[in-house]
Amino acid sequence: MEFFELVTSEWAIRAIIASSLVGIMCGALGCFLVLRNMSLIGDALSHAILPGIFFSYLLVGYSTLGFFFGSTLAGLLTAVAITWVQSNVKTKNDAAIGIIFTAMFSIGVMGISWLNQSQGTHLDLKDFLFGNVLGISTEDIILTLIVTVYTILSIVVFYRYLFITTFQPTIATSMGFSTKLLHYFFMLLLSVAVVSSLRTVGVILVVAMLITPAATALLLSNKLKVVLVLSSLIGMFSAVLGLIISIWFQTTPGPAMTLSATGFYIIAVIFSPNKGLLLRWVTKRQQLKRIIKEDILRQVIKKDAKVGVSTNEVKKRLALSNSQIAKGVGSLIGLGLLQKNKKQLKLSKKGLKSANKLVRAHRLWETYQVEKMGLDAELIHDEADYLEHYLSEELLEELEKDLGYPQNDPHGSPIPPRQ
Repeated sequence: MEFFELVTSEWAIRAIIASSLVGIMCGALGCFLVLRNMSLIGDALSHAILPGIFFSYLLVGYSTLGFFFGSTLAGLLTAVAITWVQSNVKTKNDAAIGIIFTAMFSIGVMGISWLNQSQGTHLDLKDFLFGNVLGISTEDIILTLIVTVYTILSIVVFYRYLFITTFQPTIATSMGFSTKLLHYFFMLLLSVAVVSSLRTVGVILVVAMLITPAATALLLSNKLKVVLVLSSLIGMFSAVLGLIISIWFQTTPGPAMTLSATGFYIIAVIFSPNKGLLLRWVTKRQQLKRIIKEDILRQVIKKDAKVGVSTNEVKKRLALSNSQIAKGVGSLIGLGLLQKNKKQLKLSKKGLKSANKLVRAHRLWETYQVEKMGLDAELIHDEADYLEHYLSEELLEELEKDLGYPQNDPHGSPIPPRQ
């Protein structure tokens, strides 16, 4: 009950609104950042805005708008400086980013420290570095809302230009698009997004809100519009969940939001329907089972399709465990490809066709290796033994046509005809 009262209190609702806006904005913008391989730029801009806070305080004092415009200007200056160094100086791109942003970050830290020590000012550096979403003001929320709407509208209006300059910059140039102008426009969007996220997650952790939701969404879909929506939703849920966790455990909100985003990423890494580790593991296991079954068929036809071969002999030839052999043989019998008479394995009519298809693939590839690749006939068996499981019927037809429809392989063995 006490926790519910905390979450529904005025300051918590303001924090939830601000966090949600930051998650949506950073999630959408981060997609282009990741796809353009500019993740380090996002990190650079997030650190390089501190001098803007220092100089804006000298000019206008403690002002949310002053910090916003000063930080945005510092971010744009950093982007211009990095681009200039990358274009005009013989320095590696990532090195140029590191040089500029560390210099800017150092100026900001030194300036704020000087203000605190000599001017009697209290600018808490931790609030800028790690955020202070629980102390968010209505003015901060309004500013974040304006920036979020501006960012989303910009992505919608300039989607076509951002799309083509992200994936095909050369074609974009040939079509008359100014890639440099779009680059700086994107840097402007990135700068204002970073600055508006300052109070929520801080300059250090904002890069996580830009990159992690986008990277998560890219694991879940290959369509950019879907990725943009997913990334925004993941960013929003990460921010809100992190905030709730921080209230529950009485810890810092910014890091909790980052860890929430990382948690969603780990879930996507494991369970993604297209790229997940679980899918790859299942696919690999299924592939291994298929190869074992096909190898068993090849051993049976290799020995004697009519007389058959014992299970022990198959096991010895393939160097497989009793369990693998038993499961493979059982599956083949269930599929109607093998027949077992006492301890002898024999091919059914259906199994003979499947085994001949494997033999055909093996011998055609051996022939191709010798005749077209110039390999020694004694050195081709192992590769053909591996690839026979992956050669499609269409590819086999192409090989056969290219080889002039051979009747025998390099060892003189007959090549079974297409079934």
